Amino acid sequence: MKLPIAIIIMTRDEERNIEACLRSIQGFADEVFVIDSHSTDRTVALARSFGAEVFTNEWVNYATQFNWALSRAPIRSPWVMRLDADERLTPEVRQELMDVLPGLDNDVTGIYVKRRVYFMHRWIKHGGYYPMWLLRLWKRGCGHCEVRWMDEHIHLTCGKPVFLKQDIIEENHKNLHWWIGKHNGYATREVIDLLNPRYHFFEYAAIPGSLFGSQHQRVRWLKEHIYVRLPLFIRPFLYFIYRYCIKGGFLDGTEGLIWHFLQGFWYRFLVDAKIFEIYKKAGTGRERIRQFLRDEYNITTP
Repeated sequence: MKLPIAIIIMTRDEERNIEACLRSIQGFADEVFVIDSHSTDRTVALARSFGAEVFTNEWVNYATQFNWALSRAPIRSPWVMRLDADERLTPEVRQELMDVLPGLDNDVTGIYVKRRVYFMHRWIKHGGYYPMWLLRLWKRGCGHCEVRWMDEHIHLTCGKPVFLKQDIIEENHKNLHWWIGKHNGYATREVIDLLNPRYHFFEYAAIPGSLFGSQHQRVRWLKEHIYVRLPLFIRPFLYFIYRYCIKGGFLDGTEGLIWHFLQGFWYRFLVDAKIFEIYKKAGTGRERIRQFLRDEYNITTP
């Protein structure tokens, strides 16, 4: 039995991941929409072979692309799900949704699930990386993706959420060379998020940080009120020590060492290096930084 859900998946050259993703939702949802950004591999052909409706749109950032899908895809189902191309549903979470969804109260408009991240085939269970709660299902018309360059979440605009017991899985099958390039791009977007509290390039109003809010609200509050105030190049060391030593990242083995070092230290050190470069070449004035971002990274800020 298919559930009345429209699943939206963003893609660009995802042939190594998309088949596992689509296979995990085969026969599960009424509608599957793949929003592609001019893939040059077999992504589109694979998506269509599984019966997905494919649309093409130029990439700006994740939030812009996802909200484009919400407004342009011919969604008919009463529920919408966000699923990344390197994610998949487990049989357990599929069954839980089949059991839970039909009996939800009318005022329930969102569903949180836990994401289980695998790196080099190992579950990253420690270092504060599990459980990671994400709002991934919502009633059509009751949610949209907040407009941010990084760390964007679905904003529930009405009703209340519930929490599932089972997990979804994230496991990217691309190599480390690709991972490094992707996180280099992420680092540039992270720079904008870290500079934004000082320079107000964008108005981020959808989901405010809150020390006593949801999991991602707490993380956002700590980032905006503590992390951004720490000295450049010192904060990546402190964050890595917190994740790897205090939060038990060392328990994730060699794969965990690679993951926590690259994602918890190297990536954040790279972000600080890019901020240092901006200050060194453009100074600390808002207009000169805006010009630098436009000239060097093709990013236009208001």
